[in-house]
Amino acid sequence: MADKTNERSFGRAADEMRPVTLTRGVMMNAEGSCLAQFGNTKVLCSATIAEGVPAWRKNAGAGWVTAEYAMLPASTNHRTPREYKGRKGRSMEIERLIGRSLRAVCDLRRIDGYTITLDCDVIQADGGTRTASITGAWVALHDAVELGLRKGWFKRTPVMGQVAAISMGEVGGRFLLDLDYPEDSSAQVDLNLVGSAGGQIIEVQGTGERATFSRDQLDALLDMGQRGIDQLLALQTQAIAQEG
Repeated sequence: MADKTNERSFGRAADEMRPVTLTRGVMMNAEGSCLAQFGNTKVLCSATIAEGVPAWRKNAGAGWVTAEYAMLPASTNHRTPREYKGRKGRSMEIERLIGRSLRAVCDLRRIDGYTITLDCDVIQADGGTRTASITGAWVALHDAVELGLRKGWFKRTPVMGQVAAISMGEVGGRFLLDLDYPEDSSAQVDLNLVGSAGGQIIEVQGTGERATFSRDQLDALLDMGQRGIDQLLALQTQAIAQEG
Protein backbone atom coordinates (compact mmCIF):
# COMPACT_ATOMS: atom_id res chain seq x y z
CA MET A 1 0.00 0.00 0.00
CA ALA A 2 1.24 3.50 -0.81
CA ASP A 3 2.14 5.95 1.93
CA LYS A 4 -0.79 7.72 3.49
CA THR A 5 -1.32 11.36 2.64
CA ASN A 6 -3.43 14.08 4.20
CA GLU A 7 -4.37 15.25 0.72
CA ARG A 8 -7.19 12.68 0.61
CA SER A 9 -10.20 12.57 2.89
CA PHE A 10 -9.57 10.60 6.08
CA GLY A 11 -5.81 10.84 5.43
CA ARG A 12 -5.89 7.70 3.32
CA ALA A 13 -3.53 6.25 0.75
CA ALA A 14 -4.19 6.30 -2.97
CA ASP A 15 -5.33 2.67 -2.92
CA GLU A 16 -7.31 2.92 0.31
CA MET A 17 -11.08 3.16 0.67
CA ARG A 18 -12.93 5.53 2.92
CA PRO A 19 -14.21 4.04 6.20
CA VAL A 20 -17.13 1.77 5.27
CA THR A 21 -19.92 0.62 7.57
CA LEU A 22 -22.94 -1.53 6.69
CA THR A 23 -25.63 -1.30 9.36
CA ARG A 24 -28.50 -3.79 9.04
CA GLY A 25 -32.08 -3.63 10.23
CA VAL A 26 -32.44 0.15 10.27
CA MET A 27 -36.05 0.16 9.00
CA MET A 28 -38.84 -1.48 10.94
CA ASN A 29 -41.26 -2.10 8.08
CA ALA A 30 -38.92 -3.32 5.34
CA GLU A 31 -38.21 -7.02 4.89
CA GLY A 32 -34.53 -6.08 4.75
CA SER A 33 -32.62 -2.83 5.19
CA CYS A 34 -29.10 -1.47 5.43
CA LEU A 35 -27.52 1.93 5.98
CA ALA A 36 -24.41 1.97 3.79
CA GLN A 37 -21.80 4.56 4.72
CA PHE A 38 -18.75 5.19 2.55
CA GLY A 39 -17.01 8.01 4.37
CA ASN A 40 -19.43 10.93 4.31
CA THR A 41 -21.71 9.29 1.76
CA LYS A 42 -24.75 7.68 3.35
CA VAL A 43 -27.38 5.64 1.50
CA LEU A 44 -30.45 4.08 3.09
CA CYS A 45 -31.19 0.80 1.31
CA SER A 46 -34.39 -1.18 1.82
CA ALA A 47 -35.76 -4.36 0.30
CA THR A 48 -39.48 -5.09 0.14
CA ILE A 49 -41.21 -8.21 -1.15
CA ALA A 50 -44.59 -8.07 -2.86
CA GLU A 51 -46.74 -10.70 -4.52
CA GLY A 52 -47.03 -10.35 -8.27
CA VAL A 53 -44.65 -9.52 -11.10
CA PRO A 54 -44.67 -6.91 -13.87
CA ALA A 55 -47.14 -7.68 -16.65
CA TRP A 56 -44.39 -8.58 -19.09
CA ARG A 57 -43.06 -11.19 -16.60
CA LYS A 58 -46.34 -13.08 -16.20
CA ASN A 59 -46.14 -16.78 -17.07
CA ALA A 60 -42.33 -16.52 -17.28
CA GLY A 61 -41.85 -18.95 -14.41
CA ALA A 62 -39.66 -16.40 -12.63
CA GLY A 63 -39.98 -13.43 -10.31
CA TRP A 64 -38.30 -10.06 -10.57
CA VAL A 65 -35.74 -7.95 -8.71
CA THR A 66 -35.79 -4.22 -9.40
CA ALA A 67 -34.51 -0.99 -7.86
CA GLU A 68 -35.35 2.66 -7.36
CA TYR A 69 -32.81 5.36 -6.52
CA ALA A 70 -33.20 8.94 -5.36
CA MET A 71 -31.21 11.71 -3.74
CA LEU A 72 -32.99 13.44 -0.89
CA PRO A 73 -33.21 17.25 -1.18
CA ALA A 74 -30.60 18.06 1.49
CA SER A 75 -28.19 15.27 0.52
CA THR A 76 -25.94 17.74 -1.36
CA ASN A 77 -24.54 21.16 -0.51
CA HIS A 78 -27.27 22.78 -2.60
CA ARG A 79 -30.84 21.53 -2.29
CA THR A 80 -31.60 18.83 -4.85
CA PRO A 81 -35.21 19.11 -6.08
CA ARG A 82 -37.30 16.02 -5.53
CA GLU A 83 -37.66 13.82 -8.60
CA TYR A 84 -41.03 12.74 -9.87
CA LYS A 85 -42.09 10.36 -12.60
CA GLY A 86 -41.03 11.62 -16.01
CA ARG A 87 -38.01 13.58 -14.71
CA LYS A 88 -35.48 10.98 -13.66
CA GLY A 89 -32.57 10.96 -16.14
CA ARG A 90 -29.55 10.29 -13.91
CA SER A 91 -31.55 8.46 -11.25
CA MET A 92 -33.11 6.14 -13.81
CA GLU A 93 -29.67 5.20 -15.16
CA ILE A 94 -28.41 4.46 -11.65
CA GLU A 95 -31.45 2.45 -10.57
CA ARG A 96 -31.16 0.33 -13.69
CA LEU A 97 -27.53 -0.32 -12.80
CA ILE A 98 -28.52 -1.35 -9.26
CA GLY A 99 -31.21 -3.68 -10.58
CA ARG A 100 -28.88 -5.32 -13.12
CA SER A 101 -26.19 -5.76 -10.49
CA LEU A 102 -28.48 -7.51 -8.00
CA ARG A 103 -30.16 -9.69 -10.63
CA ALA A 104 -26.73 -10.90 -11.73
CA VAL A 105 -26.42 -12.87 -8.47
CA CYS A 106 -30.04 -14.04 -8.24
CA ASP A 107 -31.90 -17.08 -9.57
CA LEU A 108 -35.19 -15.42 -10.41
CA ARG A 109 -36.93 -18.77 -10.89
CA ARG A 110 -36.76 -19.24 -7.13
CA ILE A 111 -38.94 -16.20 -6.49
CA ASP A 112 -41.60 -17.01 -9.07
CA GLY A 113 -44.69 -14.91 -8.39
CA TYR A 114 -42.88 -12.26 -6.33
CA THR A 115 -41.14 -8.95 -6.94
CA ILE A 116 -38.34 -7.71 -4.69
CA THR A 117 -37.79 -3.96 -4.86
CA LEU A 118 -34.58 -2.35 -3.64
CA ASP A 119 -35.03 1.31 -2.70
CA CYS A 120 -31.81 3.27 -2.39
CA ASP A 121 -32.22 6.76 -0.96
CA VAL A 122 -29.16 8.97 -0.67
CA ILE A 123 -29.36 10.94 2.56
CA GLN A 124 -25.86 12.42 2.25
CA ALA A 125 -23.79 12.55 -0.93
CA ASP A 126 -20.01 12.84 -1.10
CA GLY A 127 -19.24 10.76 -4.18
CA GLY A 128 -19.81 7.07 -4.87
CA THR A 129 -23.54 7.02 -4.22
CA ARG A 130 -24.20 4.35 -6.85
CA THR A 131 -21.45 2.08 -5.54
CA ALA A 132 -22.63 2.47 -1.94
CA SER A 133 -26.19 1.76 -3.11
CA ILE A 134 -25.25 -1.53 -4.76
CA THR A 135 -23.13 -2.66 -1.82
CA GLY A 136 -25.80 -1.83 0.76
CA ALA A 137 -28.67 -3.10 -1.37
CA TRP A 138 -27.13 -6.57 -1.44
CA VAL A 139 -27.21 -6.70 2.38
CA ALA A 140 -30.85 -5.56 2.38
CA LEU A 141 -31.68 -8.16 -0.27
CA HIS A 142 -29.98 -10.91 1.71
CA ASP A 143 -32.01 -10.13 4.82
CA ALA A 144 -35.29 -9.84 2.89
CA VAL A 145 -34.73 -13.24 1.30
CA GLU A 146 -33.89 -14.80 4.66
CA LEU A 147 -37.20 -13.52 6.01
CA GLY A 148 -38.98 -14.83 2.91
CA LEU A 149 -37.50 -18.27 3.51
CA ARG A 150 -38.62 -18.27 7.14
CA LYS A 151 -42.14 -17.24 6.13
CA GLY A 152 -42.30 -19.92 3.46
CA TRP A 153 -42.56 -17.51 0.53
CA PHE A 154 -39.49 -19.08 -1.06
CA LYS A 155 -38.40 -22.71 -0.92
CA ARG A 156 -34.74 -22.03 -1.69
CA THR A 157 -32.67 -18.89 -1.55
CA PRO A 158 -32.50 -17.05 -4.86
CA VAL A 159 -29.31 -15.24 -3.80
CA MET A 160 -26.50 -17.21 -5.41
CA GLY A 161 -23.60 -14.92 -4.52
CA GLN A 162 -22.53 -11.50 -3.36
CA VAL A 163 -22.17 -8.28 -5.30
CA ALA A 164 -20.44 -5.02 -4.38
CA ALA A 165 -19.26 -1.93 -6.25
CA ILE A 166 -16.47 0.62 -5.98
CA SER A 167 -15.22 3.66 -7.87
CA MET A 168 -11.70 4.43 -9.00
CA GLY A 169 -10.06 6.94 -11.26
CA GLU A 170 -7.14 9.10 -12.27
CA VAL A 171 -7.01 12.40 -10.41
CA GLY A 172 -4.13 14.79 -10.84
CA GLY A 173 -2.09 12.07 -12.51
CA ARG A 174 -2.61 9.59 -9.66
CA PHE A 175 -4.73 6.45 -9.60
CA LEU A 176 -7.14 6.63 -6.66
CA LEU A 177 -9.63 4.19 -5.13
CA ASP A 178 -13.10 5.13 -3.85
CA LEU A 179 -13.38 8.72 -5.04
CA ASP A 180 -15.08 11.30 -2.87
CA TYR A 181 -16.90 14.20 -4.50
CA PRO A 182 -13.95 16.62 -4.90
CA GLU A 183 -11.92 13.82 -6.51
CA ASP A 184 -14.75 12.59 -8.70
CA SER A 185 -15.58 16.07 -9.95
CA SER A 186 -11.97 16.71 -11.03
CA ALA A 187 -11.06 13.23 -12.31
CA GLN A 188 -9.31 12.83 -15.65
CA VAL A 189 -10.55 9.22 -15.81
CA ASP A 190 -13.57 7.98 -13.89
CA LEU A 191 -14.55 4.29 -13.50
CA ASN A 192 -17.07 2.26 -11.54
CA LEU A 193 -16.63 -1.48 -11.06
CA VAL A 194 -19.38 -3.90 -10.03
CA GLY A 195 -18.08 -7.33 -9.11
CA SER A 196 -18.62 -10.54 -7.22
CA ALA A 197 -16.44 -13.12 -5.49
CA GLY A 198 -13.53 -14.69 -7.35
CA GLY A 199 -12.81 -11.56 -9.37
CA GLN A 200 -15.93 -11.90 -11.51
CA ILE A 201 -16.94 -8.66 -13.21
CA ILE A 202 -20.62 -7.78 -13.48
CA GLU A 203 -20.29 -4.32 -14.97
CA VAL A 204 -17.65 -1.70 -15.73
CA GLN A 205 -18.56 1.94 -16.30
CA GLY A 206 -15.70 4.11 -17.41
CA THR A 207 -14.95 7.28 -19.26
CA GLY A 208 -12.07 9.60 -20.02
CA GLU A 209 -13.56 12.76 -18.54
CA ARG A 210 -10.60 14.99 -19.37
CA ALA A 211 -8.05 12.58 -20.85
CA THR A 212 -7.75 9.33 -22.74
CA PHE A 213 -6.34 6.21 -21.08
CA SER A 214 -4.52 3.11 -22.27
CA ARG A 215 -5.37 -0.57 -21.90
CA ASP A 216 -2.54 -0.91 -19.38
CA GLN A 217 -3.98 1.95 -17.33
CA LEU A 218 -7.42 0.39 -17.49
CA ASP A 219 -6.02 -2.91 -16.25
CA ALA A 220 -4.23 -1.17 -13.38
CA LEU A 221 -7.42 0.64 -12.36
CA LEU A 222 -9.46 -2.56 -12.51
CA ASP A 223 -6.86 -4.37 -10.38
CA MET A 224 -7.13 -1.58 -7.82
CA GLY A 225 -10.92 -1.78 -7.97
CA GLN A 226 -10.96 -5.54 -7.49
CA ARG A 227 -8.98 -5.19 -4.28
CA GLY A 228 -11.66 -2.77 -3.11
CA ILE A 229 -14.43 -5.18 -4.13
CA ASP A 230 -12.77 -7.96 -2.12
CA GLN A 231 -12.73 -5.75 0.97
CA LEU A 232 -16.39 -4.83 0.52
CA LEU A 233 -17.42 -8.48 0.09
CA ALA A 234 -15.64 -9.24 3.37
CA LEU A 235 -17.50 -6.40 5.09
CA GLN A 236 -20.82 -7.71 3.76
CA THR A 237 -19.98 -11.16 5.10
CA GLN A 238 -19.20 -9.68 8.50
CA ALA A 239 -22.41 -7.67 8.49
CA ILE A 240 -24.74 -10.58 7.77
CA ALA A 241 -22.92 -12.77 10.30
CA GLN A 242 -23.94 -10.41 13.08
CA GLU A 243 -27.24 -11.01 14.80
CA GLY A 244 -29.86 -8.88 13.10
